[in-house]
Amino acid sequence: MEKIFDFFNAVDDFMYYPVLIIILVIGGLFFTFRTRFVQIRLLKDACRLIVEKPSGSQHVSSFQALMVSTASRVGTGNIVGVSTAICLGGPGACFWMWLMCIIGAASAFMESTLAQIYKRKNKDGSCYGGPAYYIEQALKQRWLAMLFCVFLIATYAFGFNLLCSYNLQSTFAAYSFYDEKMTPVIIGIILAIAVGYCLIGGGKRIIKLTEKVVPFMGIAYVIISLIVILAHITNIPQMFVAIFEDAFNFRSIFGGLAGSCLVYGIKRGLYSNEAGVGSAPNASASADVSHPVKQGLVQTVSVYIDTMLLCTATALMCLSSGVAYNESVSGAPYVQNAISTVFGSVGPVFITVAMILFAFTTLIGNLYYVDNALIYLNKKRIPSKLFMRIFYVVCVIIIFAGAIIPMNFAWTMADITMGFMTLINIPCCLILSGTVIKALKDYEKQKKQGKNPVFYSKNIGIDPEKLSFWK
Repeated sequence: MEKIFDFFNAVDDFMYYPVLIIILVIGGLFFTFRTRFVQIRLLKDACRLIVEKPSGSQHVSSFQALMVSTASRVGTGNIVGVSTAICLGGPGACFWMWLMCIIGAASAFMESTLAQIYKRKNKDGSCYGGPAYYIEQALKQRWLAMLFCVFLIATYAFGFNLLCSYNLQSTFAAYSFYDEKMTPVIIGIILAIAVGYCLIGGGKRIIKLTEKVVPFMGIAYVIISLIVILAHITNIPQMFVAIFEDAFNFRSIFGGLAGSCLVYGIKRGLYSNEAGVGSAPNASASADVSHPVKQGLVQTVSVYIDTMLLCTATALMCLSSGVAYNESVSGAPYVQNAISTVFGSVGPVFITVAMILFAFTTLIGNLYYVDNALIYLNKKRIPSKLFMRIFYVVCVIIIFAGAIIPMNFAWTMADITMGFMTLINIPCCLILSGTVIKALKDYEKQKKQGKNPVFYSKNIGIDPEKLSFWK
């Protein structure tokens, strides 16, 4: 087993340095400059579009699509992922996480706009799509689209759910009743049963659940974090000095790049906000909007909510508290130690409750994406009820297994499967970026004319017959 772990760790290290770092940075910067910093320039417009109503009451709104994608983004990575990055990489990981968030928001705009342009229409008028559909339709590479779906299933039904389950059970280690052998098993069983029950309700229940829970848990977590930060306000100047000194300590970074703050900041930032991974477009495509660019802009907000708000809340709460960070407390213990400095024994309880909510909505949101990938692989048809029941049973078993596996293996498998998705999606977005730029120019042109932008494929040089939804 040790040799197997070493092999996957070696794959993980090579994938993120140098391969993914280069692709993410080049891709993000290319998208940023080609769109003239759309993720900053049109942020006000993006926030306004969140509350725009769909044309029909039965259709998915921009807000609902945002909540589904945010449910998957906002999760245990906002707490445990950030803590792990600081404990293993150093406080400088925060800076690189922020930088990749801003750059990554442009990637999120690109992939979600493409998903909207190439989305498909159901018989009831609703829509669906994602990277698999724009890879097949625009690039004519169905084999690559199928490969992307395979990696998506491996990521969201296997890698991320293993990790999510582990992260949740790790928060209980702070309590006296925690037993290393029995407690993870009990938590794994409870979590698996709860998710399995929810899966019976299907996609509509997922949308309704995430729409209600995600805003509540996010706001509550940020408020508690702010209280802890303000309680240690005298430590804030020193905290920012530590972040920037560590972020630009290039001698330390290049002395051990694979374990540096730079790589951990990029890894955990990507795991948390998923910008460019190709997951959020599956939810974006379902939104009923009058112009594809609208949903592309809305998805940039999701990236900011995840990283600049929730991940930053965790990072600043932990670093301002002054508690020690090292490998022995990486993950939930570091966050629980930090919050305990203000709230005492109640602090770890709050983190546990937050982790339960984060983990549950993440697991459900992940499987929403998996459903879309399975439909694509089944020639655009919904798989049989028998197949889905068997598949959900496997997913439930994986959730249980995640609670009892080692931490390093859980993180490594999630990093690798997510990395393969990104290696397919970003290059495809680069190739198709010209289409998005034309759509963005069309959107801005109509805005300047005082119109509510409406998309017609001919306006950007696409034959209407080649698109399923737009004419």
